[in-house]
Amino acid sequence: MAKKKEGTEEVNESAAAETADAGSVIDSALETVATAVEVAAEAISEGVEKVANAVGGDAKSKTSFGRRAERIGVVSSDKMTKTVVVRVDRLVKHPVYRKYVRKRKKFMAHDEMGSKIGDKVRIVETRPLSARKRWRVVEIIQKAEL
Repeated sequence: MAKKKEGTEEVNESAAAETADAGSVIDSALETVATAVEVAAEAISEGVEKVANAVGGDAKSKTSFGRRAERIGVVSSDKMTKTVVVRVDRLVKHPVYRKYVRKRKKFMAHDEMGSKIGDKVRIVETRPLSARKRWRVVEIIQKAEL
């Protein structure tokens, strides 16, 4: 019977060794899975952050959704109540003759600042305020010389 006990002890020792080997394999597999989960979680959080920034902007600038069109021009008329006509001049290269041509455009802008004829102002695009008024005066850059 002593031989049987020795044999079972050897079997138990070899089974314990195999179990220890299997345990280390399982541990290494668990570590690999944990690492993969961490990497995936980081990638997902970065993706979510990118989408959030694209949709709503950074946390610092939650109110800004994009840049509105801005123009700088000279007030050419202030006859209306809280409305001015701003003339914006720009230079455009002619496509055929390659000469710079001066172009002008008039914009009607809402004016809460009280600008007068000849003032240089900055206007920004806004929602429709009337039939022809889609701009707003945000700054008087230079007062007109009297």
